[in-house]
Amino acid sequence: MSEPAPPARFAFASVTALFFGWGFVCANNDPLIAAARRVFGLGYTEALLTQIASFVAFFLLSLPAAAMLARFGAMRTILAGLAVMAGGCLVMQAMGRLPDFAVVLAAIFVLASGVTILQVAANPLAAALGPPERSHYRLTLAHSFNALGVVCGVHFGARFVLAGAVFHSPGPIRSAAERAAGIAAMMQAYLVMALLVAGLAALALAARRAIAAAAMPAPPATGGAFAALRSRWALRGALGIALYVGAEVTIGSTLILYLSQAQTLGLPLDAAGAWVANLYWGGALAGRFAGSWLLRFVPAPRLLLLAGLAAAALCLASLVLPGPVGAWCLLTVGLCNSIMFPTIFALTLERSDTPVAATSGLLVLAVGPGAALPLIAGGIADTAGLGWAFAVPALAYLYVAGFAWAARRPPISSG
Repeated sequence: MSEPAPPARFAFASVTALFFGWGFVCANNDPLIAAARRVFGLGYTEALLTQIASFVAFFLLSLPAAAMLARFGAMRTILAGLAVMAGGCLVMQAMGRLPDFAVVLAAIFVLASGVTILQVAANPLAAALGPPERSHYRLTLAHSFNALGVVCGVHFGARFVLAGAVFHSPGPIRSAAERAAGIAAMMQAYLVMALLVAGLAALALAARRAIAAAAMPAPPATGGAFAALRSRWALRGALGIALYVGAEVTIGSTLILYLSQAQTLGLPLDAAGAWVANLYWGGALAGRFAGSWLLRFVPAPRLLLLAGLAAAALCLASLVLPGPVGAWCLLTVGLCNSIMFPTIFALTLERSDTPVAATSGLLVLAVGPGAALPLIAGGIADTAGLGWAFAVPALAYLYVAGFAWAARRPPISSG
């Protein structure tokens, strides 16, 4: 097999940078939740509305973004997504004049809308930039850099937002000066991210000729995602995707606050953010590479079953083993999460009897309903304590294990 030409390598590197970029930006939701809760005096449920705003944007914008891609092509769609992302970062600057949590939610919704548009265009483009027989390798490699962006993004948020003295005191923020300092830290972080997004746009423009030369897959000729509603396997897989994404985000969004509690590890918020970046999201990054190797030898349903059961057991262990042991259990869940999304996706495509495009569309849309899990977990945290909120992802992971158990049988044509 011949090596790709330098322009093709430059195009793929540019597109891979987009994966890194949106992972970096989205990862800052977790430090933002911890900061907003202190600055605005929010409960857990209210603070987790930042994640709900992201989920809603993904659910609402997926199909319009697909229509944009079909009409305008990958290059214009990518630039549009980056422009919307930069706009979301700039909306955050409005807190300087209107210091209200509603501004944070509006900014996150706009930012997530841009990420959605970017994802719809970048995923098929990464697969198309080279020989078709290596498309799975390219897409997996691009998503590995997305995971690296997540790790770096959480580090950035922990150091840039949560490292200020205003977030180090255990008590609530009471003075206007402290609140202003906390808001300024959030504004500055998102201004830096706006510059990062602008840099990605410049890189995409520089690579536009190489990117435009890539062979994009033909747009689907089916009726869209809803054609898959008649397939039992498509519905099972969609529920699995929704529950997995909701569980992963629930843990990632609350883990900084959990590690900062005196009865667990008692870490400062910035240190807790670094732990989450290195161990929870870093575990997912390492597990993605290790899982791709293990799938060469272990059947996918069996590996998914083991990952689902292990993740559920670790979440339940954190309920009965509070303190440092429970914290370590939750940090380890990231390693189990690593293979879930691509494995559920692939197993569903193999078993659904509806067109691939329709099944894929339904699975992508399923990310949106996953927003219910952080909301439910936040309500439990406000009423029963933060530790009990991890019963929600435990149940979600048990469903993933059940899906894997059902998928151990060979695919059948009935759907």
